[in-house]
Amino acid sequence: MRPQNRLPNQLRPLTFELGFTHAAAGSVLVRSGATTVLCTCSVEKTVPPFLVGKGKGWMTAEYAMLPGSTVGRKSRDSGGKIDGRSVEIQRLIGRSLRAVTDLTRLGERTLWLDCDVLEADGGTRTAAINGAFVALCVALKRIEAEIGPASNVVTDSVAAISVGIVDGEERLDLEYVEDKDADVDMNLVMTGSGRFIEVQGAGEEATFSADQLMKLIALGTAGVHQVSALQKAALGSAWPF
Repeated sequence: MRPQNRLPNQLRPLTFELGFTHAAAGSVLVRSGATTVLCTCSVEKTVPPFLVGKGKGWMTAEYAMLPGSTVGRKSRDSGGKIDGRSVEIQRLIGRSLRAVTDLTRLGERTLWLDCDVLEADGGTRTAAINGAFVALCVALKRIEAEIGPASNVVTDSVAAISVGIVDGEERLDLEYVEDKDADVDMNLVMTGSGRFIEVQGAGEEATFSADQLMKLIALGTAGVHQVSALQKAALGSAWPF
């Protein structure tokens, strides 16, 4: 039986609290069960040197787990050194959002997506992607007088979810106690229209069949649709589509 008696295809309670901070153009606090991530989108009217003078914008992401986000204190990244897991995840967030963003519509602006994990109970990377898209939409709405409607910039929505096989059962949205014992762990990043951006999956001292793979993808696809609906409800009039 799953924690909190969840069904195999049931998401943890997922909420998006918009405007959690006010300095950044867009912000949202994402709560997925006990996992909590603050996502902000900051806008700078500069671009990296390789884009200067080309009239094109850029988007990049940073991800960090705060020291108190885990039971054992997580050391801060310092001296310019970032642990390999954080580098992997922030690159995933950046390319996931760039996949649906027309950077030529930004002008020479950089969008910074910052995702800081306040509490980790599994699924921090998927929660960060889900929140980053919401924060992005809020930021684009805020600067639409300068760049036009958000629908000119983003071509589709983005959502992500984890799936896995635990005790021989395909399960959606793994929390930590499931994730640490999963035979197979997978993350799906998809657009709202159902196209795949990224699929990350591996067996942990286990293998899985093609049939199990298809079941996991079907389970994750249904989960992404649920996440997309919650993003849309949270954004209201700021939903770009």
